Amino acid sequence: MKLIAIDMDGTLLNSAGRVTAENAAAIKQAQAQGIEVVIATGRTYYTASGPLREADLRVPIICLNGADVRDQDGRQLTRIPLDASLFLEVDQACQEHGVHLEVCTNEGIYSKSKEKSLQIRLDIAQSANEQADEERVRRQFADYIASGYLRWTDHFQPLLDRGIDIYKLLLFSLDQEALAHVKNTFIACEALCVTSSAHHNLEINHRDAQKGIALERWAAKRGIDMSEVVAIGDNLNDLSMLQKAGRSVAMGNAEEEVKRICHWVTKTNNEHGVAYAIREMLQNV
Repeated sequence: MKLIAIDMDGTLLNSAGRVTAENAAAIKQAQAQGIEVVIATGRTYYTASGPLREADLRVPIICLNGADVRDQDGRQLTRIPLDASLFLEVDQACQEHGVHLEVCTNEGIYSKSKEKSLQIRLDIAQSANEQADEERVRRQFADYIASGYLRWTDHFQPLLDRGIDIYKLLLFSLDQEALAHVKNTFIACEALCVTSSAHHNLEINHRDAQKGIALERWAAKRGIDMSEVVAIGDNLNDLSMLQKAGRSVAMGNAEEEVKRICHWVTKTNNEHGVAYAIREMLQNV
């Protein structure tokens, strides 16, 4: 084992959105033994780097499923934007089916509706956890706006006219039928990768912006064979890296499809499952 790739939401982060002390300590233990650790997430660099910084973790980050790859100091190494015409097609389909669309760019996230952006986050938090901290969701939302990370626009075309890089499309709806309509429209498009990180969303990237592809490239640059790579994840946007890694670990809270293809299932994200997996593997190094 020379490289460990770890997803964030539902994996490294607990239900409160934090890296536990146990998980942070296990990662540092692996690093101290010469094993490289890289984070592979659907999050933007802005939202991924905060929890890692709070946990005093200094690691490279594969962001936005591989569309934006950063070194441990935050310098961008890779950028894979979406084709503009395909983006507009997705936007049109979302409008037709009432699906909320947020656009992840090199300037932050753009949305057409502040109210829908907040409500969908509240709805998802509530559906995932009946005891969800609504005030925390609202505070985080307000912080994103204050920092300029979340921005508003009436139309997306002006973003393209300005030459902004569009890295990922994030689609939200509590209406599973509406999401399915949009998914089925684009799932066969060879230029796109359509996946998901939760029951209420779709994530659409360039076909080359996948965690597995980004991880394979990262390992190759360091002379690491994929048989020497461990990947840990919980959801469908992790499948590409779990399938490519020499050893794949599913979280105890992972989707059943993820558990089926992995070599091993660890504890849940609220039971420090990442730390448990790392320490089990370090005993065999």
